[in-house]
Amino acid sequence: MSFNTALSGLRAANTDLAVTGNNIANASTAGFKSSRAEFGDVYASSLVNSAAVPGSGVLVTEVAQQFDQGNIAFTDNSLDLAINGQGFFVLSDAGARTYTRAGNFSLDNQGFIVSNGAARLQGNPANAQGDITDGVLTDLRVQTQDLAPSATSNLDMDFNLDSRELPPTGGAFDSADADTFNNSTSQTIYDSLGNPHVMTQYFAKQDPLAVPPGADNAWDMYVLIDGEPVGNFEIGFTDGGALDPAFPGGSGSYTVTGWVPKNSDGDPNGATAPDIALNFTGATQFGGEASVASIDQNGFAPGRLAGVQVSDDGTLFARYTNGEALTLGRVSLANFPNPQGLNPLGDTAWGESFESGQPVIGSPQSGSLGALQAGALEESNVDLSEELVRLIIAQRNFQANSKTIETANTITQTIINLR
Repeated sequence: MSFNTALSGLRAANTDLAVTGNNIANASTAGFKSSRAEFGDVYASSLVNSAAVPGSGVLVTEVAQQFDQGNIAFTDNSLDLAINGQGFFVLSDAGARTYTRAGNFSLDNQGFIVSNGAARLQGNPANAQGDITDGVLTDLRVQTQDLAPSATSNLDMDFNLDSRELPPTGGAFDSADADTFNNSTSQTIYDSLGNPHVMTQYFAKQDPLAVPPGADNAWDMYVLIDGEPVGNFEIGFTDGGALDPAFPGGSGSYTVTGWVPKNSDGDPNGATAPDIALNFTGATQFGGEASVASIDQNGFAPGRLAGVQVSDDGTLFARYTNGEALTLGRVSLANFPNPQGLNPLGDTAWGESFESGQPVIGSPQSGSLGALQAGALEESNVDLSEELVRLIIAQRNFQANSKTIETANTITQTIINLR
C-alpha cells in the first residue's frame, strides 16, 4: 500500500511539474491563461472506523485555468485586438465555433479577419448604409478591392447670407461678372464614374422694389456645374433671418435635374448623374459676413483600402484613399457562466462544454463584457517568479515521494530477510 501511495504522489508531482512547465513555456504566448494543478486526498472505502484508516494517496482533481487579466502590450498592427475586461473573441473554424483571448488577427486572401490563419473572427454585419444588424453573427470581412465610385445625389449646406448686402448693380446674372451677384460658393461633386465636377451656387439679392410687399428678404440662387447653368431658384427669409416657407422651396429643399456630365472639351463623358437634392434647411440671413458653416455631399471617387480601425465598442471601420470611411461591422465578444469549465483546444482557443455553460454573446462594453483596445495584444497572465517557485516545490514533492518508495522498499527487504 505504501508503494501505491508513493506512486500516486509521484504521478501528482509529475502532473504539477507538467502544468508548471507548460505555464513557463507559454509565458510569451499572447492571450494564454495559466493553469494550476489541484489535488485531493484518497481514502479506501471501509466499514471500520475511518479514524483508523490511513490514506491511499493523492489524485489530481482538476487542472484549473486562471482567467485573470494579462498585461496590455501595444503594437503597430491595427488588427491586433486586446480585451480589457471579461469576454472572449468568437471564432468560426470550418463552421465550428471556438473562443480565444488572443487578438493577433490578420487578413486572409479573401479579406476575412482570421486568427492563426484559418479561424474567422465573428461579429455583427453592417449594411451598405453602415447600419449594424444586432443579433446576427457572421464572418467579419474587409473589402480589400477598390471601392467603386458613387454619384452625388444629395448635398447638404448650411450658410449665412449677409442681410446688409445691396442688390447687385451689374444687370442680368453673368457668372463671369462679379457685379451681377453678391457672393458664391463651390464644392466638388461626382458622376457615376467617379469623375469630379465643380458645382457653384451664386447668390444675388433681389431688388426690394421689384418684389411683392412682405418679400423684401429674397435672393436668387443660380446653380452651375462646370460653368454650365443647371438651375435657378429663389430663396426667401423672414424678418427673423430664417427661411420663409412662403417662398418656393421655403423649407430649404431644391432639386437639380437634367445634368449631363461632360469632359473638359464639353462632350458627354459617358457617365450618368442622378437628380441632386439640395438641402439648405439651416440657411440664414443675418447681419454678418456671408459664410458657409458646413458642406456635405454623398458622392465619391473610386478608392483603395488605406487602413482598418476598430473602436472601443468593437465597430470596424475601413478607410480608403478617396477619404471615405465605411462601417463594416462590429466585433462580438462572448462570456460564460463558468469560464474555468471551458475545454482547452490548443492555439490559445477554448471550446464550450457542459461545465462552462452556454455563451452570452454581445458587443464590447455591453453587460459584463470588456472594452476592446486596437493596436494592442493581451500578454499571458503567467507570473514567472511564482511559476519558478512552484517548480521548486513540485521537484521537492517528487523527491519526497521517491524517498517514500525507497523507505518502503527497505522495510520490505528487511521483512523478506527475516530468518
